[in-house]
Amino acid sequence: MIPLCSPQQAKTPTTLALGSFDGLHAGHRRVIASVTETNHLHAIPTVVSFWPHPREVLHGEPRLRLDLPEEKLELLEPLGIQQLVLVPFNRQLAQLSAADFVEQVLLDCLKARKIAVGANFRFGRGREGDTNTLRVLAEAAGVQVSVMPILEDAGGRMSSSRIREALSNGDLQAASALLGRPYRFRGTVVRGRGLGRDLGWPTANLQVDGRKFLPGLGVYAARAWTQCNGEGRGGEALPAVMNLGPQPTVDPNSPSAVEVHLLDRRIELVGQELVVEPVERLRGQQRFSGLEELSAQIGQDAEAARQRLQPTAG
Repeated sequence: MIPLCSPQQAKTPTTLALGSFDGLHAGHRRVIASVTETNHLHAIPTVVSFWPHPREVLHGEPRLRLDLPEEKLELLEPLGIQQLVLVPFNRQLAQLSAADFVEQVLLDCLKARKIAVGANFRFGRGREGDTNTLRVLAEAAGVQVSVMPILEDAGGRMSSSRIREALSNGDLQAASALLGRPYRFRGTVVRGRGLGRDLGWPTANLQVDGRKFLPGLGVYAARAWTQCNGEGRGGEALPAVMNLGPQPTVDPNSPSAVEVHLLDRRIELVGQELVVEPVERLRGQQRFSGLEELSAQIGQDAEAARQRLQPTAG
């Protein structure tokens, strides 16, 4: 797998795509392609992003990610990128002028020979720098700059915000179309209270990285992969039904949780990592009159998930 490194650890010289690239949608991939297609520069194709997100540091806004850095490595490698560089974003970096950022980080540290950004890229103290600033500063040092126009489709501008909105609405089809791939997340299976097992529907309780953006609350047909069956990289996809949210019938005050029931399969999963691909939201969260009604509804959810996950002919 390609390395995840700080600017000081990066292999240089570089051709670098600079931006958040959260979700790696088609617009992002077009920016990245402009630095992987420059073999004549004899430099390392690199993606450079900030971590944490600047708005987290400057405004205290939590920014959940469509792709965590470790997940992004797997997505960048097939695109021809050879390293992911995370620039630690702190208040000291935020005070750098646009000129100092280009000189100190992009030119001196990363020894950029080409820089690619999207048309809406801003940088430097108070977001003072734009693509024209970058072009003037970099080209004065003999560094090529590519500014890629914002990509649009029938729904408007291609953006990470649209993907988040689709996921929040439980629209996995729209999210996957924008991503250009299925949306997935992963988590470690931890021991729960065993209530699902008592009801006849044992579930794997997932501990998911709190920085990961998850779909809207509800019950989903899903596919899952374990460490034993390929972790989502070509292994057998196990059909599942997933509940995302609190437990309104059992404990209305419980925190939101991710629970996955593998259909027609009993596997001891505690301690394993599970990769989950929600496929379709079957229903929203509901409160039932008791455990018997809840168990009956889970049975209906399981059957609906089986039908949805059946392979299509042809």
